[in-house]
Amino acid sequence: MKKYSVIFCTYNREKYIYNAMKSIADQSFAADRYEIVLVNNNSTDSTEQICRQFQTDYPHINFLYFVETNQGLSYARNRGIEESTGDILIFVDDDATAFDGYMAAIDAFFDNYPQAVAAGGPIVPVYEAAKPKWLSHYTEQLIGGALYEGKDEKPFRNGKYPGGGNSAFRKTVFEKYGLFNVELGRKGTGLIGAEEKDLYDRLVKGGEVFYYLPQMGIHHYIPEKKLTDAHFRELTYSIGKSERIRTKAVSPKSYRKRIFAEIKKWIGSIVLFVFYTISFTPSKGWRLLLFRWNVSRGLLGK
Repeated sequence: MKKYSVIFCTYNREKYIYNAMKSIADQSFAADRYEIVLVNNNSTDSTEQICRQFQTDYPHINFLYFVETNQGLSYARNRGIEESTGDILIFVDDDATAFDGYMAAIDAFFDNYPQAVAAGGPIVPVYEAAKPKWLSHYTEQLIGGALYEGKDEKPFRNGKYPGGGNSAFRKTVFEKYGLFNVELGRKGTGLIGAEEKDLYDRLVKGGEVFYYLPQMGIHHYIPEKKLTDAHFRELTYSIGKSERIRTKAVSPKSYRKRIFAEIKKWIGSIVLFVFYTISFTPSKGWRLLLFRWNVSRGLLGK
């Protein structure tokens, strides 16, 4: 019988972390079949006290608590992998709550798909402030991590992959393909990312299959500060910078291919800008062009 490790990596998320863990502990899934692994990445708020309270409130849950002093989400995730004892490792964002039946769905999936090495599911943004008019389907994926691929289980295709804050892996993945790249991923309040894409690129090159699982969903809570212009500028620039770091680490050819892909993305963004403009929602179109402009600057190191 498989054992699961649910890994939460957290940095100053005192508002959310208790409910995130509670959404797993309250599942109708046998407590002796999983552990919760909490990696505190140098939080300066009341995260530690909240975690101790969770341990008191849920004494039947095997709860493991660690502090990772190397700052960075990839460091924290790698520490979680190292400390986990499960056969399947599940990463859940510290500002999210899992759907009812989340654990049971993952359990059934890995029984039914022995060839699959990883899975991920829907990510539903929950906005704590009014959604801005410029938010479109495309920028919602950026700001809220929104992900929905339908009602059926199926492999991720065409460069798509699970969200890093809602993903499950066989532990053997990390033994075969290595850990998360510590040069990538959030560090403190910085917004560098692409560590998930880097890992999934390795899986694709290895011929591995990873699936979309519709029952494996989370609600992802979006505070008002993530809807500000300043956050948008920093996030979009950081996406380009992350891609520059990631592809240059692979090879000069990979970086050139990414620049060529950026040109194609510009064409798509311009087409969407025209569509939104003639649909009387020009703010959505302008925001997409700003998105592309900032990504391109980060990609080119400008």
